[in-house]
Parts: sequence; structure tokens; C-alpha cells
Amino acid sequence: MKLAELAQLLGAEYHGLPDAEITGVAGIEEAGPGQVTFVANPKYAGLAKKTQAGAVLVAPDFPEIKAPTLRIKNPYLAFARAIELFHPAPVYPPGIHPTAVIHPTAKIGRDASIGAYVVISENSVIGDYATILPHVVVYPNVRIGDHFFAHAHSVVREDCRLGHHVVLQNGVVVGSDGYGFAKDDAGKWHKIVQSGPAIIEDEVEIQANSCIDRASVGETRIGRGAKIDNLVQVGHGSSVGENTLLCAQVGLAGSTHIGDNAILAGQVGVAGHCHIGDRVIVTAQSGVGGNIEAGKVISGSPAYDNRQWLRVCAIMPRLPELLKQFERKRKTENE
Repeated sequence: MKLAELAQLLGAEYHGLPDAEITGVAGIEEAGPGQVTFVANPKYAGLAKKTQAGAVLVAPDFPEIKAPTLRIKNPYLAFARAIELFHPAPVYPPGIHPTAVIHPTAKIGRDASIGAYVVISENSVIGDYATILPHVVVYPNVRIGDHFFAHAHSVVREDCRLGHHVVLQNGVVVGSDGYGFAKDDAGKWHKIVQSGPAIIEDEVEIQANSCIDRASVGETRIGRGAKIDNLVQVGHGSSVGENTLLCAQVGLAGSTHIGDNAILAGQVGVAGHCHIGDRVIVTAQSGVGGNIEAGKVISGSPAYDNRQWLRVCAIMPRLPELLKQFERKRKTENE
């Protein structure tokens, strides 16, 4: 692909030879001639001066460098689109594999691709243009919108509802039983029936081996555009707002409510019945035990204001010496 053609497809302004050949994509440190890379983080700006890349996606005000540049407002997003151009996703032709088991009462929209050993149970409805790869199981009474994409071994449990353009990566379980048990007078735990569905709104992607529990009563809901990383647990009766990110190994206990456009970084844990506001950022490995106002950035376990947490972290290595100084001063004062 010519540099000028790539610029046109991405909506970028090119600076360099328009006929330069671009054959692929790579990171800023690995890119060679013929490959396009990007700089979105200022800490990598220095690498752009010595890169061997065939072209670099940068912001419009980025300084001139030796390599040809493609200037665009959002270089990171443009690079994501460039990856799609050079590495298009596999195409699965419409059709139903002969080993798939589809109940006579199930309804499937047009141009679906259904792989080997898929099971679609009674009274379930799946919209148009679905791609359902091998060993996916859809339980009874499920409702799924158009452009559903389910990777191998993902499961949608009974009565759950999924919107349009939902993606389930391998091993995802939507609507697994919530963790609900009640203790009787003899000290034995009795399972609480989880009667409420999990609801996944449009344009949600849930990545490998994550679980969205169904609710004991009511519903569990994942808002439109939310993205859920690998190994995430969303407890029963919880809600996750629109365009919110839950990173790897996040755990939400039951009845947790996360607002819109929030980010919970890796291994964040949230206690049950907490309300986390819109645009909140919780940094990695933090433990949240209470409500958080909109727009806050918090860290630590138990979590509190990120700026204060950074100051505490800076002091921690000095505590032994500070303690020694305090003891020496106290001894001197007592003499």
C-alpha cells in the first residue's frame, strides 16, 4: 500500500514520498522500512527521532522528524485502524455445521455462521449476521441482537439478554449463578435461587474467561460500550455503566454499581453494595470498600485519594530512618 493511499484511508495528512510502500505495522522500537508505527505517549517522542519506520502516525503539532509522518488528531486510534487494514479479521461464511444442535423452537436471523457442536436451546432468539464458533452453548429463552460474535466455549445462560454487536471471547460465561447462600439454624448453607437475568447492552466486549453473574432478584446489567478484560468477575445484581473499562482480574461483589466512563485497573476489588460514580479511576490492586464520588482518582487498599496515596508511598521507604530520628530526638529530650 502506498503512503498516500494509507493516509487517505486513515484520514491523515502525510509528510513524505506519496509512493513510498507501506507493507505492515509495528511498534516504535521494532518498526523498519515499509512499516507504519505511532507515537501517542510523550515519553516515546524521543524514539520517533531515531526510528527506522516507513511512516509514523503522530499528532498534528508533533515536531518534524526524519521519518515520514502521518498527522492525525488521534494517532493511537488511527494505528488501531491501520492494524485492521493489514491484518483483517477472519471471515466465517454463513452456514450451520452439521454437528450443531439447534432446538426447533429457536430462531436464528439471516446469514448466521454456526460452528461445530454449537448448542442453541429452546425458545432462544439470535439476530442477523451472528458468528457462533465451535462449542458455544446458548441456554433456553435467551435473546441476542444482530452481529453477535461468540468465540469457542463461551456460554449464555437461561433468560439472559444481549444487545447488538456483542462480542464474547473464549470461555466467557454470561448469566452464571450469583454467589448467594443463606445459613440455616443448623449452620448449613442453602443455595439462593438466582432468578434474575444478566443483561448485556449494545457494543459490549467481554474477554476470555470472565463471568457475569445473574441476579438473585432483579438483574445484572453491563452498559452500552463497556469493555471487560480477561478473568473479571461481575457479581450478582451489579451494574456497570456505559463505556466503562474493567481491566484484568477486577472483582465486583454483589450489588456493586459502577458509573459511566469509569476505569477500574487490574486486580481492583470492590466490596458489595458500593456506588462508584461516573469517570472514576481506580488504580491497580486497589481495594474499594465504600462509595466514590464522580471524577475521583483513588488508589490503595483500603482505597483513598490518589495524590495522598502517592505521598504516602514516597514516605514509606523512609519510615525506618524517620523512626530512628524520632527515637534519637526523644532520647535527647529526656536526658
